[in-house]
Amino acid sequence: MNTTMKLAFGSLLVGFAVLGLKALAWWMTGSVALLSDALESTVNVVTAIAALIAIRVAALPADANHPYGHHKAEFFSATLEGVMIIIAAMLIMHQAYGGFFAPKVIDAPIEGLLVNGGATVLNALWCWVLITRGRVERSPALVADGRHLLSDVVTSCGVALGILLAYATGWWVLDPALAALVAVNILWSGWKVIRDSLSGLLDEAVPEDTLKAIREVISTKAGGAVEAHDLRTRHAGKVTFIDFHLVVPGEMSVAEAHEVCDQVEHCLKEVVIDANVTIHVEPEFKAKHTGIIVLD
Repeated sequence: MNTTMKLAFGSLLVGFAVLGLKALAWWMTGSVALLSDALESTVNVVTAIAALIAIRVAALPADANHPYGHHKAEFFSATLEGVMIIIAAMLIMHQAYGGFFAPKVIDAPIEGLLVNGGATVLNALWCWVLITRGRVERSPALVADGRHLLSDVVTSCGVALGILLAYATGWWVLDPALAALVAVNILWSGWKVIRDSLSGLLDEAVPEDTLKAIREVISTKAGGAVEAHDLRTRHAGKVTFIDFHLVVPGEMSVAEAHEVCDQVEHCLKEVVIDANVTIHVEPEFKAKHTGIIVLD
């Protein structure tokens, strides 16, 4: 089991543990805000399962039906997580709406907050692990899962503040009111996750700094070539796809051109981890004089 799979499985275990603690906190207090917090944790478990499946599918090798691999499966998972975050926010808003018009005194607020606080600490630690390791492993599913947990941490902190204020002032309407405000924040978080995932599904190009590094490698490492043009990039999960046309002198042999391509491909893979490079070799009369000029 690779690191990404281990992290995804860990998310599932943490999700069940946090859900249990938050359900207990709601049972102890009867707080609508804590119920809303528990509802979001239910979504966490569902999305953790989706991320685990997506990472498993993305790791499958290319086959006849999927010659470019299954890397985009992680983007589908991240999009699903964004949708589930939005659904959780709507459920929280529904609970807050009912509680706003019928506020009630919360039972054992301090004890319930201590239990919920334990769940929040566990979530905060794990979301940090997922986001940092997800970026290292270049896994959109893990990063999206981490961002989802981060929104859960924000929710829990907001809920705790609302309950403490309600307990201190006797204004029990603060319980559902603050839950509604936190739901708005979760909606924004869900939209960002969906936006980032859709950019991957739509074959968005690599960031500008990465593109600059790619152009630099081509211009300095393709010794003997004339120019490169029609450079295109996209990313899918961990893999970055790079393809371009490399113009070589007419007198250059096939073996020499192949050697130049091998050198450029090797250098690109050193700069861009998990790069998949495709180079189309063309004769000199195909030069467009609008691409990357090779520096001998």
